[in-house]
Amino acid sequence: MTDSPVPTSDFESSDPSATSPVASERVTAAIRAAILGGRFAPGSRIRQEELADEFGTSRLPVREALKRLESEGLIILVPNSGAWVAKLDLAECIEVYKMRERLEPLALGEGTRALSGEALARMEELAALMEETADIEDFIRLDREFHLISYGPADMPRLKGMIERFWNSTQHYRRAFATVMGVAGLHLVHYEHRLLIEALKRRDPEEAERILYGHIRRTRLELERHQDIFETKPRGRKAGR
Repeated sequence: MTDSPVPTSDFESSDPSATSPVASERVTAAIRAAILGGRFAPGSRIRQEELADEFGTSRLPVREALKRLESEGLIILVPNSGAWVAKLDLAECIEVYKMRERLEPLALGEGTRALSGEALARMEELAALMEETADIEDFIRLDREFHLISYGPADMPRLKGMIERFWNSTQHYRRAFATVMGVAGLHLVHYEHRLLIEALKRRDPEEAERILYGHIRRTRLELERHQDIFETKPRGRKAGR
């Protein structure tokens, strides 16, 4: 765990007994952002009392937040032990990626013809921003938004819930992968993003699905070649370092 604090500007820290649903939502959002942003490494322990002190709340909103984050695949709650950030070994991560290879193209294809012009414009903007940034955290955040936007029109809420959970559980390893590859190594990612956008503009679900399948599969194969990622804390800021 790094020393950087979770942002608490939205919390009413003057009231240590705050237990309102609003407080619980804000605690959930802050812990989620901290995990996805890499503050808490996979397998690290989440201490309720420390977070309650940090947020200026009772432990109840923290407990409620951790339960919700467990359902999102970010936290593991162990009876009589506590809360831990979810961690995958190589085999588990590869299994998740193989499921993603099949499920995400399905979601993409189901919503291709319903994808709005505004959504496509935002995807183009995100693709350009990813090509410009040298900051791994920016890339991870933009890439997540890019793909989840493309699945939005699919009228398959259970499928989309599964996909988001898979993204949550693999976030740390995507960060590590991007750090290992560096800016120069991500040029194929950017190229595939552009191909995907063009297929979506043509309203061609079969081609979009094919591109996305290969996009996810290639990342899986790279992860298999960099097994050391699963032996260290996947944390990085600047691409190429």
